Amino acid sequence: MSKLLEEIEAQIAEAKAGFSRRNVGVVREISDGVARIEGLTDAMMNEMIDFGDGIMGLALNLEETEVGAIILGDYTKIGEGREVRTTGKLLQVPVGKELLGRVVDALGVPEDGKGPLKSDTSYPVEKIAPGIVERRSVNQPVQTGIMAIDAMIPIGRGQRELIIGDRSTGKTTICIDTIINQARLNKAAEEAGDKEYRPLYCVYVAIGQKLSNIARLTNVLEENGAMPYTVVVNASASESATNQYLAPYAGCAIGEWFMDNGMDALIIYDDLSKHANAYRQVSLVLKRPPGREAYPGDVFYLHSRLLERAARMDEEHGNGSLTALPIIETQMGDVSAYIPTNVISITDGQIYLETDLFFQGVRPAISVGLSVSRVGSSAQLKAMKQVAGRVKLELSQFRELAAFAQFGSDLDARTKAQIERGKRIIEVFKQPQYNPIGVEIQVSILWAVQNGYFDDVEVDDVGVVQDKLAEFMSTRKQDVLERILKEKTLSDELIGELRRAVEEFKQTIQ
Repeated sequence: MSKLLEEIEAQIAEAKAGFSRRNVGVVREISDGVARIEGLTDAMMNEMIDFGDGIMGLALNLEETEVGAIILGDYTKIGEGREVRTTGKLLQVPVGKELLGRVVDALGVPEDGKGPLKSDTSYPVEKIAPGIVERRSVNQPVQTGIMAIDAMIPIGRGQRELIIGDRSTGKTTICIDTIINQARLNKAAEEAGDKEYRPLYCVYVAIGQKLSNIARLTNVLEENGAMPYTVVVNASASESATNQYLAPYAGCAIGEWFMDNGMDALIIYDDLSKHANAYRQVSLVLKRPPGREAYPGDVFYLHSRLLERAARMDEEHGNGSLTALPIIETQMGDVSAYIPTNVISITDGQIYLETDLFFQGVRPAISVGLSVSRVGSSAQLKAMKQVAGRVKLELSQFRELAAFAQFGSDLDARTKAQIERGKRIIEVFKQPQYNPIGVEIQVSILWAVQNGYFDDVEVDDVGVVQDKLAEFMSTRKQDVLERILKEKTLSDELIGELRRAVEEFKQTIQ
């Protein structure tokens, strides 16, 4: 009998403990995807709240008399007076290699019609970033396949490089090109059986975009064989502000799984301007006090806690990395606005795209003066460093001299030569979209430009000659390209081979 009483008492104690954990409250008010709940005295920040019927919420405002929660799902099914419970759990999303090739929403639910996910692992959406002691310096390149970036504004694995510019200046195209290039490198390494190459898996987070745009980008990735290495997290413009607010954190959790398991991942947030707008909308409905431009006071922390999660880990912590490419859309080129300055101060450099350059036909429309990588040449192959060292300086000098030459002043021979060289460098850096160039080809072309082999080519013909040189090197001088990739530096012997190859090419086109 006493044993039975003990069991009953244990069950009562367990029920009491469960009840205290699963605190019960009542919905006082519901509007615009936000519920105000009374009675949840033990609710925690970012805790999942169960509204019943499979509808969950997220506690965001903890006030004296009530809790403000955002609804994940159809809030129209919830009415005032409804009973809700805390769960003691954080919001989690499925992670793992099973997500590669899939399109999922902000909660990790598939949207591509390819069936349910087979992942058994999940990660919390919000997580504290790795500490400074666990990190190591960034020194491995992310090859974007875009010559202007790889030569002048190199990106390293574990870096956070902002891509900023007005609407329709090619920001997304740079990111898609980078994904396509990673897929080509990953595939080539697999086919060659290269055990040393570390594949770079990609996560593309689309925030507040039209569904037609997302479908088009997914098709481009499919056509270029990039989807098997990519996860697309979609929170389109037609979805709630809650989903748009959560999507980047969900994408970051998916990328962090690769980093924590000793792999390398690249995450693209397209774009954080819309993310800040979604958070502003949620905050205003939660009646948080508005600050500058009606954004809440913690909008800086919104992006800093997201981007700080990108890192390169040391050997003891798995040696993985997560590289972040956030996108910010400016209005009329105003980089000094609130959100752009916030994100510029968080990231390790920015690639600034100029509208004027875009309409002049310089694509990608990268402004050399305003773009910078704070990791610099430590994230470049030594061979690229050798040929690209002077390019950025020459291009900056050309811009100054070209502006001066507009006044029709008499120019000396050296200045004219600098202007002519600058015109050719600009032409070399023009590149069609979805057509990334291998780093060994980039090194060959830049070496030829730096050593005057393009000086006698008409400016209008530079693009054609460049394509012919790339084809010539790929088909007839593969051994030279392989040596560049293998040795990663231009020795005197390799420079001699490169010189002979380019001179032979010049004879074929004369």
